[in-house]
Amino acid sequence: MTRDELGHLLRAACTITGDRDVLVVGSPSILGTFDEADLPPTATASIEADIAFLDDADRSKADDVEGAIGELSAFHQTNGVYAEGVHIDTAIYLPPGWRDRLISWPLRAAEPADPRFLEPYDLAVAKLGARREKDLVFVDALIQANLLILTVLRERCALLPEKHALVQRRVSGFLANYSK
Repeated sequence: MTRDELGHLLRAACTITGDRDVLVVGSPSILGTFDEADLPPTATASIEADIAFLDDADRSKADDVEGAIGELSAFHQTNGVYAEGVHIDTAIYLPPGWRDRLISWPLRAAEPADPRFLEPYDLAVAKLGARREKDLVFVDALIQANLLILTVLRERCALLPEKHALVQRRVSGFLANYSK
């Protein structure tokens, strides 16, 4: 997915819901920090963006997005990308303070949206916590491209609460494969 494609999705999602305060929580969140030209191909391979709204307690906005521009929709068939409407609580392995570290997109490409993106280290911890093969490959690609500093990633992982001790061990095990 490119920034232009993501911007198109965000504009559509905000038009559908009438809410400009949108959060990208999946892999395309990395596009909030880096241009696709600076990312390894693996990091931009997704054709789906997980989109949540900061104010969507009943999940109705996520449902509206899913129905209008989700997988197999006319939007998907026309544009080759789609949005998955998710609730903000979907990202369960985010380190404390993640909301304070959200990235804003100063580009006009997303207007009328006022999108926020997970900061790359928070995104990486969430991906490693989910532990799906595609997530491990995603984080590995960012590390191999020197876009993540291992010490910062370890520090961010250490912020996870005790209830996520298993995730901390998994992330530590994954990171042990890399030089210090």
